[in-house]
Amino acid sequence: MPRISHQLEYAIYVADLDRAEAFYRRVLGFETFLKDDRMVGLGVPGNSVLLLFRRGGSTEPSPTPTGDIPPHDAEGHQHLAFAIPVGELEAWEAHLQAEGVPLESRLTWPRGGVSLYFRDPDRHSVEVATPGLWPSY
Repeated sequence: MPRISHQLEYAIYVADLDRAEAFYRRVLGFETFLKDDRMVGLGVPGNSVLLLFRRGGSTEPSPTPTGDIPPHDAEGHQHLAFAIPVGELEAWEAHLQAEGVPLESRLTWPRGGVSLYFRDPDRHSVEVATPGLWPSY
């Protein structure tokens, strides 16, 4: 089996690119790498990229000089999770409160990890979690 080294990018679909970009920059501190009329690419610590696609904006192939990007789209409330160090949990709770982002749930996992859940402006479920969630984390 050929190896995979890490997750490179993941996508969610949003109604308003500017609003979603502002949220992820303000609340999670992500850097904008790329922005056009159908998507925003945000740098996530750990060498990953979060792609915000305008809902319905990528249902046709997207031509590039070297080939087409296949179409994709999604509806509904999606989920994404970000790893945080154990020592940052209380700081995250305080940060979310200071930013006016309601905490939807706080969960302690059997392996000892703790997850904080909140919603982005499109009602996607966003999680920050300490180690002890999965056997690999």
